[in-house]
Amino acid sequence: MREAEAVHAEAIVVDGLQCCDFDRALLEEALRGGVTAINHAAILWENFREGIDRVAEWNRVFDTHGDIVMPIRTTEDILAAKAAGKLGIIMGWQNTSPLEDRLDYLAVFKQLGIGIMQLTYNTQNFAGAGYLEERDSGLTGFGREMVAEMNRVGVLCDLSHVGEVTSADAIAYSEQPCAITHCLPRALKDVARNKSDALFEKCAAKGGVIGVSLFSPGLAAGNDATVADVVDVIAYMIELVGEAHVAIGTDFSLNRPRPGPWQDWASRDKGTARVITGFATAKVNKPKGFARIDEFPNLTGEMLERGWSEARIKGVLGGNWLRLLRQVWHGE
Repeated sequence: MREAEAVHAEAIVVDGLQCCDFDRALLEEALRGGVTAINHAAILWENFREGIDRVAEWNRVFDTHGDIVMPIRTTEDILAAKAAGKLGIIMGWQNTSPLEDRLDYLAVFKQLGIGIMQLTYNTQNFAGAGYLEERDSGLTGFGREMVAEMNRVGVLCDLSHVGEVTSADAIAYSEQPCAITHCLPRALKDVARNKSDALFEKCAAKGGVIGVSLFSPGLAAGNDATVADVVDVIAYMIELVGEAHVAIGTDFSLNRPRPGPWQDWASRDKGTARVITGFATAKVNKPKGFARIDEFPNLTGEMLERGWSEARIKGVLGGNWLRLLRQVWHGE
């Protein structure tokens, strides 16, 4: 069996979601971890202006650190980032609130480089309900139009924080596969943030991909989890939906102090209303052996230790995301 370093170095490694506060040191860390591309989807925006501000922030990063980072708009860009030894950034959202009530803004943001949009965050918006909404009434009429427009312009619909009913509606209504970029199975730990096996199966049945998260409150071992526990979850998901539909979405939020203003915003309904989670002040560790982006090769090593084929490992590391994005982005 080949060494983990060689397999990892060859692989296209795509992280389904991070919300780190990237500086140059963290960009360099991701490169040391062999990461090819990251869906970066920090959540601090609730309107059109703030959505535009985040695009402008990333454009400044691309200008300042263009020697090591590049924007991703197509799957060919992901391959180009790999060939150039640069980190690719897919600009993503964890909420569709920047669209406000304007469906025509979706195409505008796609043109600006937003390639992945989570339908809702933790509570209700124009599209439907988040997983912490008191009553999940499902995909709204406007939400159906939004999903159809995502399909049309080539934006991947993410359902990670979306309520169970709204998620199932979106999967059923969408003509393109959906994704659950960063989540864990409720069957292995019964907490609200995790999702049901039935929903994962619906997502995969229409060609979607599920990114296994490192979020310790959703792992059976909690803050004592290790990289081996993460691979246990990947193995469970592969058994459930098949290896073509399982990937990684670390949910790293490095450089975001806990407690701190960003975490406090994320714990409140729409950033400023009632506190709906205790995660802003809770102790939340990433799994031992996979607590930083530059430890990504340890994941590859653990999968190799279990005798998994290189094809399976490379699919989980990024090949499955690449295939899904190529389809949803209309072959680009």
